[in-house]
Amino acid sequence: MNEASHSTQSLAPAGHNRARNPGVALDVSWFEPVGVNASAVERRAASLAARRSVKKEYQAAWLVRALSCLDLTTLAGDDTPGRVHRLCAKARKPLDEDILAALGLSDSPPTVAAVCVYPTMVAPAVKALAGSGIPVASVAAGFPAGLTPLEQRLAEIDYALSEGAGEIDIVITRAHVINREWTALYDEVKAMRQACGTAHLKTILATGDLKTLRNVYSASMVAMQAGADFIKTSTGKEDVNATLPVSLVMLRALRDYRDLTGFEIGFKPAGGLRTAKDALNWLILMKEELGLPWMQNDLFRIGASGLLTDIERQLSHYATGRYSANYRHAMA
Repeated sequence: MNEASHSTQSLAPAGHNRARNPGVALDVSWFEPVGVNASAVERRAASLAARRSVKKEYQAAWLVRALSCLDLTTLAGDDTPGRVHRLCAKARKPLDEDILAALGLSDSPPTVAAVCVYPTMVAPAVKALAGSGIPVASVAAGFPAGLTPLEQRLAEIDYALSEGAGEIDIVITRAHVINREWTALYDEVKAMRQACGTAHLKTILATGDLKTLRNVYSASMVAMQAGADFIKTSTGKEDVNATLPVSLVMLRALRDYRDLTGFEIGFKPAGGLRTAKDALNWLILMKEELGLPWMQNDLFRIGASGLLTDIERQLSHYATGRYSANYRHAMA
């Protein structure tokens, strides 16, 4: 196994409980021989939601867990510091007092895992979250297309870090995957991992653009070999974003990488998760495929904006027996 470029980069930074993935040398034998049976993947993914259900107080507990794994996100062209400030206020206190009381959480209210914004919105988010312990994640590296020159992408990472970002969500060059240019993809992700220093790197594969599930598996493995701390499905801007079948393939890659190296890598679905039912389905997937450790926010994140509204509505229904209107749970 390769050593990390700096020994401190393999330690667990503040807010994370696990040693970082130092990466390994590119080894195509880990993924080139692997085939993916798309029909079997789809059957397995469909069976999880059909065979598993979570009800009543257990559902409420699972939804609180999903809330704690949220990367609460705003990535709109009209984002302003004021909007980010309001989103951060929601991140600090995602549930109303009456819901907290009904759930017995008034003394230890949950917060989201992180707030995710564009690089120019990092400083307002850091200011709004000061003292909360909630990190700011920044998309970077030519998000969402990833088609700017590497030097500029690395400079964008440097800028986000200088503004106070503690986590960086980068996006890969999809052409490297489609053309199976694994050395180019490996070198790109490795350079961005090194640019991140002690900040956690989430590598967005933009799976909706990768054409095949075999490509998804291979890209997942290359990103992890290059040192990614998380692999993430989507930017949220593709025509097809997070799906259960794609997520299943990525989780199998995570499991295989753990078996080969001993390192546990995080997973983040993003784009298309809008309902509490979606959150439950992905938590079921994590539990069935990887077990309880991957239901914690140091190994599992959900990238979403509107999802929190429906989680809050469902928890309100559990607490009161009545559904409240969406506008009672404003995001920002």
